[in-house]
Amino acid sequence: MVSSGILAAGLIVVAALMPVPYVVEAPGPTFNTLGKDQGTPVIQVNGHQSYPASGSLDLTTVYVNGGPNGAINIFEAYRSWLDRNRSVVPEEELYPAGTSQQEVQQQNTVAMSTSQENATAAALGLENIPFKEHLLVADFAKGSPSKGKLQAGDELTAVNGKKIKGLETIQQELASGAGAPIRVDVLRGGRTVSETITPMKADGRYLLGVVLQYKYDFPFSVKISLAQVGGPSAGMMFALGIVDTLTPGDLTGGKHFAGTGTIDADGKVGPIGGIAQKLVGARNSGATVFLAPGSNCDEVVGHVPDGLSVVKVETLQQAYDAVKSIGSGTDPSTLATCTAK
Repeated sequence: MVSSGILAAGLIVVAALMPVPYVVEAPGPTFNTLGKDQGTPVIQVNGHQSYPASGSLDLTTVYVNGGPNGAINIFEAYRSWLDRNRSVVPEEELYPAGTSQQEVQQQNTVAMSTSQENATAAALGLENIPFKEHLLVADFAKGSPSKGKLQAGDELTAVNGKKIKGLETIQQELASGAGAPIRVDVLRGGRTVSETITPMKADGRYLLGVVLQYKYDFPFSVKISLAQVGGPSAGMMFALGIVDTLTPGDLTGGKHFAGTGTIDADGKVGPIGGIAQKLVGARNSGATVFLAPGSNCDEVVGHVPDGLSVVKVETLQQAYDAVKSIGSGTDPSTLATCTAK
């Protein structure tokens, strides 16, 4: 009986220590985009007048344990289930099967770099500072009609003879053509190449079947220095920090803001993951106002810590207006917020 008891206990311990297919999200640190990281200003502008700013525009982060970052056991999962500040989600919701830690790091690094470029473009757009935008072929969708005609690295310059001013130009031509062949001009190796492509149809839309990437020529340098942080979710806060750095005075009025949200070159704010944990991290760092993407509102309701006001934003312009207004003394409770449906 003693031997059986020891064996049973051993099996229980082994089972408890076996990895489980879950991922734990916990509140991570915050970083002030107007401050410094390891002694270096997070945002550095060269070639254009810049201004010191007080107050805080914190980007927020999430610690992620499990999955490619190292498996967790059932004890860790249960402990996190009991902690209201943590979330336990199935691994497959965050990572495709077979994803390695190196792949996650590479994806986060690329997403962070793209986020910083988009943030700069959005900030300059808000300040009406002109810059050049280039639309490049990055990859091809499965079954793409463009594969074999276009190449990765091609810069799209015109469709049906119309100069491309943005993605909208391509979308409008595809929609008006209703599936008819379209002439695409690209810049390749310093010369213009023209190809005629018959669009594919997916989800009711006509597409060229290419993955596009924006590249920018900015009139001055904006460098963002932030170690150990990856992913696209800091875009909006980077953009706000750049705007405050480029303009005299203190946008925040010396107040402590935090927030999250992706950003595109047009200033549209997109959803992110782990917002419940980011709300906790923001309050723990002393923030009193949190800027949240409107598309994340369902996850915000019921998870707002005491002492933290949440302002719902859809664009960089709305985020800027909210910070400026609150920094000037407006009560954040009078602005748009997330409410239960």
